[in-house]
Amino acid sequence: MLGGGKEFNSILAIFQPQFAGMNRAIFLDRDGTLIAEKNYLCRPEDVRIFPATPIGLKRLGDAGFKLFIVSNQSGVGRGYFTLADVENVNQHLCRELARGGVRFERIYIAPEKPDEPSHGRKPSPQFLFDARGEFGLNLADSFMIGDKLSDLECGWNAGVKKSILVRTGYGAELEREAPEQISRAVVVDDLQGAADWILGSLSSLNE
Repeated sequence: MLGGGKEFNSILAIFQPQFAGMNRAIFLDRDGTLIAEKNYLCRPEDVRIFPATPIGLKRLGDAGFKLFIVSNQSGVGRGYFTLADVENVNQHLCRELARGGVRFERIYIAPEKPDEPSHGRKPSPQFLFDARGEFGLNLADSFMIGDKLSDLECGWNAGVKKSILVRTGYGAELEREAPEQISRAVVVDDLQGAADWILGSLSSLNE
């Protein structure tokens, strides 16, 4: 597992959420959700952050959500690249987003191939349970955002408040080809849309 501990915290800007002490979180897929989908991405120079990503994440962080990345990276298990390559990409992504005040608490990586035993490969909810244990999170007040069915299922399996499908990456294709499988999910264009929906749902509860 590739974490987001000291090696990541050292490169991230110091950021204090508006509502200190809150224990809700946003769990995010990486490829196709935060950044453009590239087949087996392994080089920092190939990272393309979606324009909506820093804006949406900053808004969610300001609202008191802790941010986590949960990513399947089977290219490691297939021998296409190494965990060090994955870490280099993640560090680059963290540095770029830190410029806008975005901070991730931890990054969870499942490097195994789909047919191999895995601690946390999505749709397993194990990494979300790990984060709950380490950070004292209330998963029932948390959200999962991704562009694949396995992302949505990961959230459902963990008991999050809502799984959200973004139309970036593979999301639009999934919405078009398997609407019955995503009927429980909220569907939005991108992370800005996800932030709109999440923050709007909180506002309605306070009215």
